[in-house]
Amino acid sequence: MQEQKKKLIILGTIAMTVFHRLSVEDGVIFLGAMFLGLVTHLFNGFAELAMSIAKLPIFYKQRDLLFYPSWAYALPTWVLKIPISFLECAVWIGMTYYVIGFDPNIKWFFRHYLLLVHIWVIRSACSSDSWWLLDSKRRMKLSSLSADNIKNWSSPLMYAQNAIAVNEFLGHSWQMIVDRTQSNDTLGARGIFVDPNWYWIGVGALLGYTMLFNVLFILFLDWLGPLGHGQAVVSEEELREKQANCTGQNVELLPLGTDSNSSPSDGRGEIVRAETRKRGMVLPFTPLSITFDIVKYSVDMPQEMKDKGIIEDQLLLLKGVSGAFRPGVLTALMGVSGAGKTTLMDVLAGRKTGGYIEGDISISGYPKKQETFARIAGYCEQNDIHSPHVTIYESLLYSAWLRLPHEVDSEARKTFVEEVMELVELTPLRGALVGLPGVNGLSTEQRKRLTIAAGLMANPSIILMDEPTSGLDARAAAIVMRTVRNIVDTRRTVVCTIHQPSIDIFEAFDDRSNHKTLFLMKRGGEEIYVGPLGRNSCHLIDYFEGIQGVKKVKDGYNPATWMLEVTILAQEDILGINFAEVYRNSDLYRRNKALISELSTPPAGSMDFGTRQDLFNSLGSMYASVLFIGIQNGQTVQPIVDVEQTVFYREIAEGMYSALPYAFAQTVVYGLIVYSLIGFDWTVEKLFWYMFLMFFTFMYFTFYQMMAVAMTPNSDIAAIVSTAFYAIWNIFAGFLIPRSRIPIWWRWYSWACLVAWMLYGLVASQFGDITDVTLLDDGEIVKDFVNRYFGFHHYQLGYVATTIVGFTVLFAFVSAFSIKVFNFQRR
Repeated sequence: MQEQKKKLIILGTIAMTVFHRLSVEDGVIFLGAMFLGLVTHLFNGFAELAMSIAKLPIFYKQRDLLFYPSWAYALPTWVLKIPISFLECAVWIGMTYYVIGFDPNIKWFFRHYLLLVHIWVIRSACSSDSWWLLDSKRRMKLSSLSADNIKNWSSPLMYAQNAIAVNEFLGHSWQMIVDRTQSNDTLGARGIFVDPNWYWIGVGALLGYTMLFNVLFILFLDWLGPLGHGQAVVSEEELREKQANCTGQNVELLPLGTDSNSSPSDGRGEIVRAETRKRGMVLPFTPLSITFDIVKYSVDMPQEMKDKGIIEDQLLLLKGVSGAFRPGVLTALMGVSGAGKTTLMDVLAGRKTGGYIEGDISISGYPKKQETFARIAGYCEQNDIHSPHVTIYESLLYSAWLRLPHEVDSEARKTFVEEVMELVELTPLRGALVGLPGVNGLSTEQRKRLTIAAGLMANPSIILMDEPTSGLDARAAAIVMRTVRNIVDTRRTVVCTIHQPSIDIFEAFDDRSNHKTLFLMKRGGEEIYVGPLGRNSCHLIDYFEGIQGVKKVKDGYNPATWMLEVTILAQEDILGINFAEVYRNSDLYRRNKALISELSTPPAGSMDFGTRQDLFNSLGSMYASVLFIGIQNGQTVQPIVDVEQTVFYREIAEGMYSALPYAFAQTVVYGLIVYSLIGFDWTVEKLFWYMFLMFFTFMYFTFYQMMAVAMTPNSDIAAIVSTAFYAIWNIFAGFLIPRSRIPIWWRWYSWACLVAWMLYGLVASQFGDITDVTLLDDGEIVKDFVNRYFGFHHYQLGYVATTIVGFTVLFAFVSAFSIKVFNFQRR
């Protein structure tokens, strides 16, 4: 019996040795694994450190206002992390302990777990992880340093490392494999204490460090302050205002749309500008309107609402709203919470990724295309997110490089940035760092203006702003609204959502020149007033006071607050009316529908070029159709000419066959179909030039193929020669590579390329005289773009026509001459 026990012990020892592969040399690996595990715990604390730093500005503000003492903030933070530490350590040790091959004895398992919990708790108590890693570089050299060089008595990591090493190497498994002397030698050679009591010494030291760090945390929170101040950047206007307040002068902010250099008064109390000019116009853009008619938006019915007995499959958030936003008009989108303001703006901006949208949305009379709309519209979100380590100028310049078309050169970009900074009144702050919100750098109002400026970097025609005045006081909101007014003065279409504005902000929409309108919505996604405000909101007040039962507004009361109070659902129940129905039965609604109908019709003579890409699509369709039919026609003629060359030319000489009727028939049929599909203007001049160019395209391709057959011994060689020239003509035609971008030593061939002349004639005749249509992405007139990009001029059509006719006559002459001179028959 005793022998069997010895055998079992020996077999178990051998099995454990094979499983763990434990040896003295493996001790180094185990020490490294232990150390890396400890360091991993510490590095995980960097995320908590970042979160703690982010919370400090709020704490400092509340501390200075005497909300609570420092210990009331520090201790709960530490205590609440203790149960989390137990849970996280259990997950960590469960995944790593037996995988690494530590002692499987349950006693040493829980001793290991207890050490990790202390490490986790002390990590939560201390924000300065650099102290923890004070001797980490030395620990990484465990295999080469002596015991005298490795001890750092001030580092908690030293105590943790000693305790966890003693727990493992003096444990149950190692004592069965190697003797105590070898274990001690392994630990001592790497600077680890060999006394078993060092496990509890390490636990006690970690507990003491936890208390010490918590005390220091409380004291530092009480003694130290924030690293910076939230409004360190002060503009010139703020300095003038503060100076005036110190001297007792009465200073008011400049009215919306007024420059600081304007003359103060003309004797009648009205502001007079010293100079009237449009700002932010260094790059051209096209003023555009946006109209929407009976727009509905719905989502799938939430399951919790179905559980309450609702049987509908969809929840309707917008119930057929209609409106029009025009250039040079500032529109305030207002309503109570749940009215659908942001939902409507997201639908118009194309930012909804789910749900179902119905209704018509048009941009200056043309159906809205999202890929086009993204280029012509800017969306300023409520959150002001910017890189904190760059200046205002650098932030805007970087945005301009990313968002402006690549055709805009460097100087134009910089000039545009300067104009936009002036537009939003950020020029005095151009060199200021953006900084972190609430910590340093720009104030909240200045960040909002920077957000608006970043939205303008794409040079949009339409600007959508989500609550630009939220979180601002009256003075800051007035500055932001003045910036918005400046943008409206550039003839851009501007829409702002405003949530419960103060009387100061609402008066910023005071309609003195019919340039500000209100789009008021009620809960449920319906409009109840869409129209002008009028001076002192007179039009708005007259409309709602004209509804029977609506209480009158009190003198000096905020019209915005009154408007929202009298139109809530509870008031509808009391009055027994539906404000949406009242609006739909009013003259104001009928006038708005007429305006929507007017703006939904494209202007006379305009074309649906959303962007430069749309113009290229039209040009590409025209170029490809002509080139394709020309090559196809030539390849169709080639085998006929090759097979019956002698008879063919004899019949031509006798008048039995001519290429003219064939080319004319194809021109009429094919040309009319393509002309109508591309959507060219149905004018006599443009149709004549298109049919003329198409006809001679057929002609010179036909004669070119006849010439190729006549000058070569057989059809195979003729096909090779003609195909090679097709590729060369396609490259040098000027469409794939504009003539101005072809290297100078190859540009001569572009003038000798017959396809280039055909493209010149088609583009110049159809687009070279369009002066009343501009490209939406940069506002450039179509005629100017054709001239600048391709180098084509409408007035040179006569020279182009003469050259194309000359090529046709040349090919016909060379073809006939070749038939006479060359004879490849051998008898």
